[in-house]
Amino acid sequence: MPNTLLTKIEDGIMTITLNRPDQLNSFNVEMMEELISAYEYADSNNDVRVIIVTGNGRAFCAGMDLTTGDDVFASNEPGELFRDTGGRVSMVVHSLKKPVIAAINGAAVGIGITMTLPMDIRIVKKDAKIGFVFGRRGIGPEAASGWFLPKLVGISKALEWLLTGRMLTTSEVLEAGLVQYEVEDPYSKALEIAREIADNTSAVSNAFSRKLLWSMLGSNHPMESHLLESKFLHWVGASKDAKEGINSFMEKRPAKFEMNAQDLPDFFEGGKTNHDKHASY
Repeated sequence: MPNTLLTKIEDGIMTITLNRPDQLNSFNVEMMEELISAYEYADSNNDVRVIIVTGNGRAFCAGMDLTTGDDVFASNEPGELFRDTGGRVSMVVHSLKKPVIAAINGAAVGIGITMTLPMDIRIVKKDAKIGFVFGRRGIGPEAASGWFLPKLVGISKALEWLLTGRMLTTSEVLEAGLVQYEVEDPYSKALEIAREIADNTSAVSNAFSRKLLWSMLGSNHPMESHLLESKFLHWVGASKDAKEGINSFMEKRPAKFEMNAQDLPDFFEGGKTNHDKHASY
């Protein structure tokens, strides 16, 4: 049983709840390991269509657990082998075939906010504390936020937030496009969106769409997207999901898609995108 998480699967939706409420769900190595295991399990389980990540208590994740002392960021590993803990989680999230929704129910600071950047949809509780505070802790960005953050909000806004390390209002992060919704009950909104995905869409279609859009962020020409889309459409066009999508529309009934995300062939160079195909994890 995980010590830092709660997990449940209901009707195709897996909820992962950060569960260190007395520590404001602060992040540590154990949470990293358990998150990676939970994500990998969700991605391999055909009963899971959508993943929601939220926090137990009044915080989503208040950042790295600093209670162990001032060497919490130090490592004895050789520099060429060291990989930051948040980045290891981000790389797993980025590789998933399932949509991931962050229901940010409270404070999300440092790794608490950067762990959400590779997710697909972010919903924040109104007036929650948000901050990229690395400069104020004498460290630097992690969790691959140097790649994700500028793509989500633009380089100038990303630099402003990182260079000042100030706390951000939820209205500001909404306006900048970091989050899609600012609501009183993020988990209920996340469930609403997850239900829409799980009930009405093809898992294999969503797996391809997620991989396509993330991979095309580093593309230099629309032809790259055209070629990938053509390969997928050639493969999926005669599939039972494509037939079901057409028949359900013609018959004016809800679709019942049978294919799974795991059925998606590897159209993305050995399972890695343009961004990570040369990386070593």
